[in-house]
Amino acid sequence: MELDDLDRVAAEAFHGLVVRKDLVRQFRGQFPVPTYVVEFMLGRYCATIDEQEIAEGLDIVRTQLSSRTVRADEDELVKSNARKSGAVRVIDIITARLEARSDSYLASLPSLRLNDVRIADDLVHENDRMLTGGFYAEVDLGYDATIAQERGGRPFQINAVRPIQLSTRGILDRIIEGRAKLTTAQWKDFLLRSVGLEPERLSPRARDLSLLRMVPFVERNYNMVELGPRGTGKSHLFQQVSPYAHLVSGGKATVARMFVNMANGQRGLVCQYDVVCFDEISGVSFDQKDGVNIMKGYMESGEFSRGRESIRAEGSIVLVGNFDVDVQHQQRVGHLFGPLPPEMRNDTALMDRIHSYLPGWDIPKVDRTLFTDHFGLVSDVLAEGFTKLRDGSRAGALMGRVHFGGALSGRDQNAVNKSVSGLLKLLYPDQAMPVPEDDLEWAVRLALECRRRVKEQQKRIGSAEFRNTQFSYSIGNDGVEHFVATPELQSEDSIGGDPLSAGQTWAISPGGQDEGAGLYRIEVTEGVGSGVRILNQPPPPPFRESVRIAEQNLYSRASELVGDRNPREHEFAVQLRSFDAVRSGADLGIAVLIALCSALLNRPVKGGLVVVGGLNLGGSVERIHNPIDVVELAREKGATAVLMPVSSRRSLVDLSDEVAAKVQVVFYLDTADALRKVLHEG
Repeated sequence: MELDDLDRVAAEAFHGLVVRKDLVRQFRGQFPVPTYVVEFMLGRYCATIDEQEIAEGLDIVRTQLSSRTVRADEDELVKSNARKSGAVRVIDIITARLEARSDSYLASLPSLRLNDVRIADDLVHENDRMLTGGFYAEVDLGYDATIAQERGGRPFQINAVRPIQLSTRGILDRIIEGRAKLTTAQWKDFLLRSVGLEPERLSPRARDLSLLRMVPFVERNYNMVELGPRGTGKSHLFQQVSPYAHLVSGGKATVARMFVNMANGQRGLVCQYDVVCFDEISGVSFDQKDGVNIMKGYMESGEFSRGRESIRAEGSIVLVGNFDVDVQHQQRVGHLFGPLPPEMRNDTALMDRIHSYLPGWDIPKVDRTLFTDHFGLVSDVLAEGFTKLRDGSRAGALMGRVHFGGALSGRDQNAVNKSVSGLLKLLYPDQAMPVPEDDLEWAVRLALECRRRVKEQQKRIGSAEFRNTQFSYSIGNDGVEHFVATPELQSEDSIGGDPLSAGQTWAISPGGQDEGAGLYRIEVTEGVGSGVRILNQPPPPPFRESVRIAEQNLYSRASELVGDRNPREHEFAVQLRSFDAVRSGADLGIAVLIALCSALLNRPVKGGLVVVGGLNLGGSVERIHNPIDVVELAREKGATAVLMPVSSRRSLVDLSDEVAAKVQVVFYLDTADALRKVLHEG
């Protein structure tokens, strides 16, 4: 493998903490341990860029894994070796419990099917995670034949425990120190390589979503859903990369195991792990009827009750599952929470507690080409850094810099804040590091999109309280309101329900003798200078005439349309985009004028609305010869409202009931009336 620039920078910035990820794949499936255990060994012996040292280290790792891991049919052989030699060293999960009868601790090693191994108190106290679910470790297992002769004797004893854990105190400081030597773009790529992915082979969209998958590891009590096609690696991160995550595969999920065992007070998975992931969620169900309600309460507050006692935990909840159909079909037959089990599928209260819905259909299916051969952080180092980042919140970066629109409820804002906080922790582990506006806006847009996806499904189920889904934000000093949509609801030639950016509007030309009606989008940008430029070259003559007339009307009626702003002191760039066979752009004067005013006022046009109407130099509105055709086309293109001259009112009496019930026709008298009725109330 040839090192690239990022490899060299990362190897210097994180000396001794990186490993070549293709080395890990050499051991995949060979030994009964997860990836992070293999990477621990590789990190110990292969954390270098010297090829000879790597080769020597690989031999050592292979030898140690072969001799210390226990295969399913070898447990009795390993125990026999312990008896013969007095001690063996194994790699296994070690857990411990206090046996009150003997006032001593007993350890369990599942690979050897041993549940009553003696262990010294000080070993338990030094490694207390073995009391809360356990961890992988190198264990020195001794055997005392004398004790074996005693009645009820327990001959096996833990002599030493070495956790599979390179990173201890100060690891976050090392990560922060190394991060400062990388640009943000390099750091994003390095994070993806650290979980085994090659960013160069992923689209920008897939890279963003792969980073979002990591947020539950760095944000306390973060609730996320990812549904999509099979084979996109939804559970890999939670199963193979971090010892602080636990995967619950389909089947019964007991309340005692998840939260608390009422019989003995044993804390459940959400107390023991940073992330609890439900895999194959469609097949998961609770053993008690109120299991979902307990989970809803926990997802809301991070607390659950044991009798009169309230217990707080910080484990994030992730639900992953598969679509049996593509996302477009899923939307046609129901909503995007369809793969959830029946008791969760239509529960809008449960949905409201989900902070983000990650669109799994935008992540490619996993194949060999997506895996990286380059250097990344050792998984254990990455996992330890993630768990340290869970302390505190970065939502303060939004204060005074980002303002959210009125469509966001309190829960929506909380969800977006948590997503933004998690994304910023990933990008800037040092909270003293300033967050540039571009990166802040990237996090805000991704967070809003993934929360809005939740809201859109609640809206589909039919709850009126979730009707307003037009999520928006403004950032910086300009105060311009930006709307964020969910891509699966949008199509290039369809009029969505969200307002476009200021200066843009949908328009329909009624056509003429030689062409029919057609849909257009007019896009106007405003800057320093004067005059109006058409970016389409050469511009269609009818559209050029519409622009000329709109420009003259803007100048002559400026005070009535845009108040004290002087349009002659601004330069406008106009672009026409056609979405049908027609291309002339005839009779679009009203729409062009509205787009010019929208750009100058920095106010968007209402969502779902299409503008119709020609204009003459005197300011009069042209009559439409085919208003029924225009409204039917607007409906076909997804519009919910059509702005049309009042002179067309009587011609619409023959409009079908079906179209009339689905499209609101808004009539206007003149240019000023049209502008008042289309601008978004932001």
